[in-house]
Amino acid sequence: MIQRFPKWLALLAGGLSATGFAPLNLWPVTLGCMALLIHLIAIAPNRRAAFARGWMFGLGQFTIGLNWIAIAFTYQDAMPAWLGWVAVVGLSCYLALFPALATLAVHMLFARDGARPTAPFILGFAALWLVTEWMRAWVFTGFAWNPLGVVALDAGWAARLVGTYGLGALVMLASGALLLVAHRQWKPGLGLLAGVALASLAGWAVAPAPAGLTKTPLTVVQPNNDQSDKYDPQEAMRNFARLVDQTVDRKAPRGRLVFWPEAATEDFVEDGYPRRFYYPETAAGVRARLTRPINDGDLLVTGGAKLDFDNQGQAIAAANSVFVFSSQGEILGSYDKSHLVPGGEYLPYEELLGPLGLSRLVPGTLGFTPGPGAQTIDLGRFGRMGLQICYEIVFSGEVADRAQRPGFIFNPSNDAWFGPWGPPQHLAQARMRALEEGVPVIRSTPTGISAVIDADGRLLQSIAHHKAGHIDALMPKAHGPTPFALWGNLLPLGLAALLMLFAVALRAFRR
Repeated sequence: MIQRFPKWLALLAGGLSATGFAPLNLWPVTLGCMALLIHLIAIAPNRRAAFARGWMFGLGQFTIGLNWIAIAFTYQDAMPAWLGWVAVVGLSCYLALFPALATLAVHMLFARDGARPTAPFILGFAALWLVTEWMRAWVFTGFAWNPLGVVALDAGWAARLVGTYGLGALVMLASGALLLVAHRQWKPGLGLLAGVALASLAGWAVAPAPAGLTKTPLTVVQPNNDQSDKYDPQEAMRNFARLVDQTVDRKAPRGRLVFWPEAATEDFVEDGYPRRFYYPETAAGVRARLTRPINDGDLLVTGGAKLDFDNQGQAIAAANSVFVFSSQGEILGSYDKSHLVPGGEYLPYEELLGPLGLSRLVPGTLGFTPGPGAQTIDLGRFGRMGLQICYEIVFSGEVADRAQRPGFIFNPSNDAWFGPWGPPQHLAQARMRALEEGVPVIRSTPTGISAVIDADGRLLQSIAHHKAGHIDALMPKAHGPTPFALWGNLLPLGLAALLMLFAVALRAFRR
């Protein structure tokens, strides 16, 4: 079958490899599928075949792994639900170009080693896979969902050193090592496994003692407001009542941090807008209503929206924002989302796709404008808070302001669009950011999965998908900066260069 149907086998292997990500977490299947991909590329007769096999593998992996995107279209009346699967396959066709570039490049550089996998081939492949995953995170604004390293999350200590992309290279090396052992190439296979183990132990060794907990109480709210009711005016009061029910606790310790989800309020809270945007309330009245459920001395951190106006008072753009309120209804700080979701908050190539009847999934006529990027808000005695709204948390190396390191990151999200696969995948990537940066991550979502994640990426508490509830806990402490927190993606790119250097040197030595 390998010789007769290599492209279709690559497609099947790619689809099966997606089961290693959440929610299935079948990481041994992913290791086996990556080993099969290495073999298929090593025996490819030419560059064209190598590219095609890599592309088919990526097509399978992304189509299965991103199936949750199709579910989002069921909440958009303007477009038929079947278009969701067209979008998934279309996006996967594009994303598959990145693994295809890796397979093409490794075949060009190392195919002369013969029609079987060798240690130099695997080292080079791991380096190129790392580079193309990093490229996927920024080319055309990037789509960094489900990088390979996430399958190793529970043993991913090396992410403190080389980040998620570097961890993906180690997964590739482990898969290649198993393939070499299967081919009875014991010495190089065990050598690669030893290198992976050494990198993992180094990541484990640089971790300080468990950080423990601060004395700051927090409440994370999950109201279980369904996406189908999100923009229904008749459901607005019921949705708000569910937030209130999970927030009010007059016996709670004073000085809580209360976290509500992304876009928890549809009301505009800033002063200075035309009166029609508040009617029948005022901006002060809206803020008073929002903060009434919290106690004196608490802070409320909630998702909302901002508007930009032209000189005639017409709204021309919106921002997906987070606001920090005192218990007296004062705005103490805000943050605007930087990484907007393509197809969700903006429609790429709108001048071409709009006339075809396509629209973004978030309703409304105003376009969203991006914020300036990672920021830290000083909350005084509550500590320093970093913010990453929803999708932003998946961008490795971009979630913290390195000049003002936060003590924790708040990741409000709305995963109610994304079925049973999207929320656990999102949670896994939030855990990876905590591990990389050495800071806790707090997540609040309308329908789950809301969570408190410590600075080692461990899930301390969570609320299950489609359950209403709240978490009362103490804020976990941050570690000191990890090597990755200090140097970011320079470290995984350095690892890629080192792996490529080893690959070239080892091949030259063998000759």
